Amino acid sequence: MRIAHVSFLEDFGTRSLTVHGIMVLAFLNAVLVGLFVGGQLGVSSFVALLNFTAGLWVAHSIHSLGNAIGDDEYAGVLNELFETADHPGIDIGRFGRLLSLVAAVTAISLLTSAQVLPGAILPVAIVAIGAISVVTAIVGFLIALGASYDAAQERTNAEIDRYRADADTD
Repeated sequence: MRIAHVSFLEDFGTRSLTVHGIMVLAFLNAVLVGLFVGGQLGVSSFVALLNFTAGLWVAHSIHSLGNAIGDDEYAGVLNELFETADHPGIDIGRFGRLLSLVAAVTAISLLTSAQVLPGAILPVAIVAIGAISVVTAIVGFLIALGASYDAAQERTNAEIDRYRADADTD
């Protein structure tokens, strides 16, 4: 049985945009709750929303790693939104965008955590946020490396096919 709203998510690019949208909403709500809701409710809500965002981020990064070697046309959320995926060679731009995003989210998370969390919990939050950032950067590097390897393999196979075709005509 095919359900319309579930079959809509069969495409990896659509799933990725949906998960990124959920991550943005959860992260913005974590920052807003952390800054504007006081007391234990504010701290608990901030930590819960930040953990939810981090869990989605790591899970989606790993899911993206599996998709990087597939035949799907998906080339990252920014390329999916703006259709800019026409560059051969090492995908430095993709990795750079990811590092910039990780740095921005890490900085906002750390600054908000420093304002919201009490002294005893803050070091734990700093280590957790740093660990999530490092894992995300590593996975992003592996995705960029895998995409670059696949592109190099395709170019090599095309060269081999071209040389075989030239040898057959001789």
